[in-house]
Amino acid sequence: MKLVIKKTEELNGEVVIPSSKSHTIRSVIIASLAEGKSVLENPLMSADTKAAIEGCKALGAKIEELDGKLIIEGFGSKPKKPEEPLNTSEIGTNKTPVSSESDELISENAQDPPNQIVLDMLNSGTSINLLTSVVALGDFQVILDGDDSLRTRPVQPLLNALNNLGASVLSQNNDGCPPIEVTGPMKGGKTEIDCRSSQYLSSLLISCPLVENDTEIIVLNLCEEPYVEMTLKYLNQQEINYEADGLRHFKIKGGQKYKPMEIIIPSDWSSAAFPLVAAAITKSNVLLKGLDLEDIQGDKQIIEYLRKMGADITIEEQGIRIKGKELVGCELDLNQTPDALPAVSILGCFAKGKTIIKNVAHARIKETDRIKVMAKELSKMGVDVLELHDGLQIMQSQLKGAKVQGHHDHRVVMALSLAGLIAEGKTEVTTAEAVSVTFPNYLEFMKSIGANMEEEKK
Repeated sequence: MKLVIKKTEELNGEVVIPSSKSHTIRSVIIASLAEGKSVLENPLMSADTKAAIEGCKALGAKIEELDGKLIIEGFGSKPKKPEEPLNTSEIGTNKTPVSSESDELISENAQDPPNQIVLDMLNSGTSINLLTSVVALGDFQVILDGDDSLRTRPVQPLLNALNNLGASVLSQNNDGCPPIEVTGPMKGGKTEIDCRSSQYLSSLLISCPLVENDTEIIVLNLCEEPYVEMTLKYLNQQEINYEADGLRHFKIKGGQKYKPMEIIIPSDWSSAAFPLVAAAITKSNVLLKGLDLEDIQGDKQIIEYLRKMGADITIEEQGIRIKGKELVGCELDLNQTPDALPAVSILGCFAKGKTIIKNVAHARIKETDRIKVMAKELSKMGVDVLELHDGLQIMQSQLKGAKVQGHHDHRVVMALSLAGLIAEGKTEVTTAEAVSVTFPNYLEFMKSIGANMEEEKK
């Protein structure tokens, strides 16, 4: 699918931001690890969260969607071995296992013994990272796999840590990436973990309280700290017993349990970045509803980035209002918010002077190498952009419509669609179906405030 975008002078209206992917996946997994019934209100129902939901169902959780809520009956501290597979698929090749309903999430490797069960995590890095440790709680073997993009996402630091804690975990292709073969149970102990991705640490923090023995974790090179703080907030709400020296050293008591919970999932600041940037670069007056400035999500920093560049943002009783205004380039450190890089790079195209995005080399290990990809595609639109080892340098530029590649990356697709709003002529963005990963109604959302965007199916 392609998005076709034409220059849009003005955006106006009110919109409700979709729910948080990060909160939804964490709450689904913790509710599945609890004993009893949990209720999650306002969950995000997208491709990424579906991967986590279906993975937890395959491991024994009973999950029902009802009236905008997820009702979850957890399997407790020990996941169940998935049932016999109904479908077959090849693992370790370019063919991605197909999943639609929960039973179809489980597939059998046609080339390996029949007892090898495969869980398809689709394109969800969060799901595969967090569920790898959950699977390691069980006393069986499971393979976690995903699409071609997920098979390029490095996970070796997490695998090393789990092996140190008593599980047997390996990358089937010996490249440090999925598919991952996991055999539990892990027992606890002491490990170091290198955290270019915060999800490695969050994975251990969620599962280690449930293992037999105590666990000690030494954290190296931590990026994306707010996502770890989000995980710890869930542990604190669950009254999990642990000691922390900042975010660099943890001691976690073993033999603990999670309790069922009733929570409301907040709106997603990562998704909010796109309408905020769209309004900032056009003559706009847009009110964004549902966002919580007190929430732990790191991507709420988009407000500070915009203000630093001179954006007109006011906090009202109903939400956050942003009006289009001339912006000025500046230096922005995105170490804690790598998901913001694609959207922020569009601000650089519009802002007067030079914008430098720095200290975000870990953006290269997302769905794509987002630094390289954004530099490549924006240059097609006439942007004066320089790829740095840890970010981008972008000069204010007169954008021209072009055919650009979305690279099957939801945030790249949405960012390039914003560039189309200020480009002369027509812009076409490929692989637009990728927006379903986190923002399934993105096109309708943007059109509702006046964006000149249309869908063109192949």
